[in-house]
Amino acid sequence: MAFKPNYRQQRSERDRRKQAKREEALREREEAVARRKAARESGGEPTPPDAAAPDSANPESDTPDST
Repeated sequence: MAFKPNYRQQRSERDRRKQAKREEALREREEAVARRKAARESGGEPTPPDAAAPDSANPESDTPDST
């Protein structure tokens, strides 16, 4: 037998997910502001988040071929 739907619980779960998503977006925006501010204070060019991270997709490409 299926349970009777609990609409209040479902709405609370949706609201929690929405709030978590908003907080994540706010945290990302604040981190971007901090990066820009640090770059401006150091006098350097601001770096996009992708360019700041090293290329770890293929770590073996930097090593010489052993064959």
